Amino acid sequence: MVLSKANLLIPPSGSTRAFMRTRLLKFCLALGFCLAAAFSLTLRAQTDKAITVLMVDGRTGKAIAPSNFVVRVDHLDAIHNEWLQLGDDGTGKVTVPAGASFLSIQGTYNNSMDIYVNCDAGMEKDTSTLHWYSIADILAGGVSAPNECYKGKFAEAAHVAPKPGQFVFYVRRNNWHESQMD
Repeated sequence: MVLSKANLLIPPSGSTRAFMRTRLLKFCLALGFCLAAAFSLTLRAQTDKAITVLMVDGRTGKAIAPSNFVVRVDHLDAIHNEWLQLGDDGTGKVTVPAGASFLSIQGTYNNSMDIYVNCDAGMEKDTSTLHWYSIADILAGGVSAPNECYKGKFAEAAHVAPKPGQFVFYVRRNNWHESQMD
């Protein structure tokens, strides 16, 4: 039997009605799978939350471009840098899953795991203490972490007002004493 375009449209021997029902069923199933896939992608895009991260020098108030960010959520030690996109200007965009409630971020320098001291822990005895911030608060109005590394005019001059969806945190490099303790 020679196949041609005309032969493909002619139903095989048997009922024409059964052939058309089968074709319609296959078409509806294929369309249903496509719509389900498209819906799940849009649903995921709506449930994930994007946060812009800005790391600022605690003394000068100027943005610092880190080597990388260390991203943690929900008081867990697991690092989730797969959620991070680092921009050319040093800002980061973190896409956290819908179930996440709290966020902690640190910055690294020297293309290594040398971690800046977050100034929200600047006055504490252990400067490596992690502080957690509400993702809902960050998305609603933006959050600026406290700058405890410097006081007075330096802290005032360094302050950056956050925008909704933006997390601003202040850092300083480890001093010689902290470097020797590592």
